[in-house]
Amino acid sequence: MRITGKKIRRLTARALLLSVAWLFVLVMPSTAHAQEIERLTGYTLQRSADQLNYEVALRSVVDTAHARWLSSVLSAEPHVAGTQRQRWTAEFVDSLTRSWGLETQLDSYLVYLPHPVELAVRRVSPDPLELRTFEPPIAGDPATLGEIFPQFNAYSGRGDVTAELVYVNYGLIEDYELLAEAGVSVEGKIAIARYGRSYRGIKAREAERNGAIGLLFYSDPIDDGFVRGDVYPEGRFRPEHGVQRGSIKNLRGDPSSPNYSSDFGVERLPESEMEITRIPVAPISYSAASELLEGIRGSDLPIQAWQGGLPFRYHVGPGPVVANLVVETESESEAFHPIYNTLAVLRGTKYPREWVIIGGHRDAWGPGATDNVSGTVSVLEAARAFAELARAGQRPERTIVFATWDAEEWGLIGSTEFVERFEEDLSARVVAYINQDVTASGTRFGASAAASLKELIREVTEAVENPYGSGSLYEYWADNQDLDDGARTSIGDLGGGSDFVGFYNHLGIASANFGFGGSGGVYHSAYDTHRWMSQFGDPGFVIHAASGRLAATLAARIARADVIPYSYRELEEQLESLTSNLGEQIEEKGWQLSLDGLRNAIQHFGVAARRLEEVRTAVLAAHPSGEWETSNQLLLRVDKALTRESGVRGRPWYRNLLFAADRDNGYANVPLPSITEAIRDSDRAQTETEVDDFGGRVRDATAALAAVVRSLEANR
Repeated sequence: MRITGKKIRRLTARALLLSVAWLFVLVMPSTAHAQEIERLTGYTLQRSADQLNYEVALRSVVDTAHARWLSSVLSAEPHVAGTQRQRWTAEFVDSLTRSWGLETQLDSYLVYLPHPVELAVRRVSPDPLELRTFEPPIAGDPATLGEIFPQFNAYSGRGDVTAELVYVNYGLIEDYELLAEAGVSVEGKIAIARYGRSYRGIKAREAERNGAIGLLFYSDPIDDGFVRGDVYPEGRFRPEHGVQRGSIKNLRGDPSSPNYSSDFGVERLPESEMEITRIPVAPISYSAASELLEGIRGSDLPIQAWQGGLPFRYHVGPGPVVANLVVETESESEAFHPIYNTLAVLRGTKYPREWVIIGGHRDAWGPGATDNVSGTVSVLEAARAFAELARAGQRPERTIVFATWDAEEWGLIGSTEFVERFEEDLSARVVAYINQDVTASGTRFGASAAASLKELIREVTEAVENPYGSGSLYEYWADNQDLDDGARTSIGDLGGGSDFVGFYNHLGIASANFGFGGSGGVYHSAYDTHRWMSQFGDPGFVIHAASGRLAATLAARIARADVIPYSYRELEEQLESLTSNLGEQIEEKGWQLSLDGLRNAIQHFGVAARRLEEVRTAVLAAHPSGEWETSNQLLLRVDKALTRESGVRGRPWYRNLLFAADRDNGYANVPLPSITEAIRDSDRAQTETEVDDFGGRVRDATAALAAVVRSLEANR
């Protein structure tokens, strides 16, 4: 990939430069003190001291007031992908980052984004009623007073359908199985499902597979509403007319250009061949849903857990309530809209062809203060910090790219098209991808990452300040997890649902995602505003600042390392645990299938992982001025050894064989997907084939580690 940026504009204000330079003097330790500093992973002792100083200076730039200002500007109005306001946000971010002295570029595509034209939901009988299909303004919240983007499920089929209603609980695969056991079918009916437990696109797929001619979604108050707590504007939870918008597309990227980037002028699939839902689907509020659900009778609930939080007894149906659903969207050429990723680049001084990317999506379904202005602010604050230090002469060794993606809400489109356009360069050069999505919606910190980055994340959170008091972010995190003495904080594994998917699941690039979360509220609604954020999400904007500081520190720790600080011991533990789980699944099937070969491969991988850490530490201690470029390039091969060009069977875009999005959930991940899905399909022969194949890939990863060790030892 060639990012042809404009000539860097340097701010020459002498006072600014002197202030940053003086900051370095203030935090620079004495030589004696430097000797007391513990060596950072991947660093020599002397450069460890320098790195800690750099990180302190970097974090000092990030500011709650600036984060608050960025949030207020970017969430002032709805900015849905394909709209003029979203184009404005791209130009704003591009201009802002360029003013800081970064090279910038708008990365644009033409994609299939059929915007809504008409939505109507009616109760036909009994007692005909036109249901509210808009969110009313909130007094005192200016972002809700202007034009609001219609409530909408992206990639819904078009249609005008009338039928009896059937309540399908969450609309999960197992929910339809319970309905079938009770003798209830949705064939020819309109299904009504509550949000939660799975990705809405999977729910639409299952409704269509089971013969429904339409589908309505709503957020039940027992999951996100008055049952949980006070609703907005008095509290953080979803008000009665709040509606969750969202995509129901299961394929990643633009459906008109599967597996290749949506460049202007490329050949497109016709709508009839796109992998999109064909039945009309629409979201409504729980106030509107109550007008339909209260009158449903027919079968009783299969189990008590289907009862929601509205003040009446739920029933399954079908009928006697009959509903009419009308969905009309743009079609053919009018459904194509340009989207704009923003890229801001700080060139590395020593390894400019090795990249660290920090990214978060910039589009939203409304004002988007939480999702995802908060993540965008984190990316921008990190960019501002790096840019300010660069103007004072302090630049990272590796190139850092600060990206904001467009059209994530429609199905990870902006980041996917970027990955597909620049796949070869990204695969060869990206050391790590750091994702920032919904970084500030509450006070509970959490993270998910590739195993090779997990220990580094723990180390970095020990250096970042606790946003709520004394001590480190790690201590705050550990307290929240209520850990036993000596236990590590728990870090999740990456599945689906955000922009790391293209980097991690498709290309096998080490990736991470983290943020501060809270219980539900205004997700994907017109009420995800700066006012909501200022009152309930992050009143002091301390979380925004903490996320920016952590993103900047993690990127700096990777971008300035002598040897990339991956750690693979946790991957060994993970593989051992996953293999044990596979053994249990295979035993349940009653199959005689040995996992000894895979276990043996994992043991050898563990030996190589520990050897890497020993040699890296020893070589950096003995040869602080060594050349490590070859070793670093070889390190990039280790994670990618667990990918397969042909991908997971039936899902070739998912090449990472360690984790993928669950094909029957979407949000959740599935470990060792090629093997796990063969077991689910009760295909013993395929399971054995996949076990052997994955064992070979573990051996390839071991060989890659051995090559790194040999390269490091050559510096002795």
